[in-house]
Amino acid sequence: MKKLLFLILILSALFVSCRKDKIAPVVTPADSTFTPAMGRDSLYYIMKDWYFWYNMPEAEAVTAVTKENYKDPYELLQAMRYKTLDRWSFVEDYNKFIAEMQGTFVGHGFRIGVDESGNARIAMIYNKSPLYASGVRRGWIVKKINGLDPAPILISQDSAAYSNMIGPSEANVTNIFVFQRPDSTEVTISSTKSSFTINTVLLYDTLHLTSGVTGQLVFESFVDPAPDELAKAFAFFKANNIKDLILDLRYNSGGDLFIAQTLASYIAGNSPISTIFAKLTNNDKHQDANRPIPFVTTPYPLALPRIVVITSRSTASASEDVMNGLKPLAEVVSIGDTTNGKPTGMYVWYVGKKYAMLPITFKVVNSQDQGEFFDGIFPAKVLPDDITRDFNDRDELCLKEAIHYLETGSVSAKSFRAFKRYPQFSEKPAWMNNAFILKR
Repeated sequence: MKKLLFLILILSALFVSCRKDKIAPVVTPADSTFTPAMGRDSLYYIMKDWYFWYNMPEAEAVTAVTKENYKDPYELLQAMRYKTLDRWSFVEDYNKFIAEMQGTFVGHGFRIGVDESGNARIAMIYNKSPLYASGVRRGWIVKKINGLDPAPILISQDSAAYSNMIGPSEANVTNIFVFQRPDSTEVTISSTKSSFTINTVLLYDTLHLTSGVTGQLVFESFVDPAPDELAKAFAFFKANNIKDLILDLRYNSGGDLFIAQTLASYIAGNSPISTIFAKLTNNDKHQDANRPIPFVTTPYPLALPRIVVITSRSTASASEDVMNGLKPLAEVVSIGDTTNGKPTGMYVWYVGKKYAMLPITFKVVNSQDQGEFFDGIFPAKVLPDDITRDFNDRDELCLKEAIHYLETGSVSAKSFRAFKRYPQFSEKPAWMNNAFILKR
């Protein structure tokens, strides 16, 4: 009989043994014979033992639920979830989760949104995507998809209509796009969805400002391709002796907390190696699992005193932990929209090689015990995501404001611009706005 696997990085053999002894045993036969009911039962024991909010008044269902009333772990999780705060716990198909954490992506590889004039535009695009290879970039207007204007569908936030228009997230699904380029010319492109590995670093470069050489990093995901891509970016920053950093996390909705630790450590430098980046606190049944996560040594430490972070409502979890973890060591100022508000995380249980189960299991604070940002992290200057321009365009609203702050030391005066959030649709899995811990 196999124990539930408690996945966490760098644990002593004694600690692993103790943790596994305290987790209820789960039978995990061959994949073909592992049933949804077995997965349901596995989740039930995990929730009763490890769920962070298992003992909250509204979470009575954690102990009172009759698991047999639910056919699989997906249904059971919704019954046992502490709905007052928990927007994030999830169960995913094992193979899909592994593929997504490896950076495997199936689709056209873009994020699409609506601008202030009501046009549908490309908000983000991976550089290995089919459309990127055809020249499509952030800011291009999407006039038609299969003969339909996508803007009204996006504005109405009709996800069903959008899915019908764009088709399933499967390879070999072809769509016909009509784009308007920045020079106002139009182009029709037939694009077929395919499987590729995403780039997590969308852009890195330097900006020569009156305040000095500044690095610009647009970082999208804390998944497996990230460490190598971050190393390349920070080697470039180190070689160019940057003084400040504009860290664009507007589309970064989280991922592996230990990749967040690495990113924060590049920025913090190697001098505070004994300093705590984050502290994890588990429920009262597992206080012995509480632990600090220190900053670590990196090959290209910068020790930057000032970071401007570009944020949105999609900036979540591990991204927020980077911001919060750096606060005791550096000036961290954000520009854009209020972040998602997820100061919690989860361990990963792989069950029967059929499910990845990630209920909320701990909260995250920084070295000064600051956290609890369930309402999000509020920016110093509120600005919409300017999808009319590419990330490195100095007239892009958020980048322009970040530059203004670095050159003057303050945000610009309040304008008469009315702030409004405009809808966006992403092919990225919804569960990714999370911070979790994976085995390395």
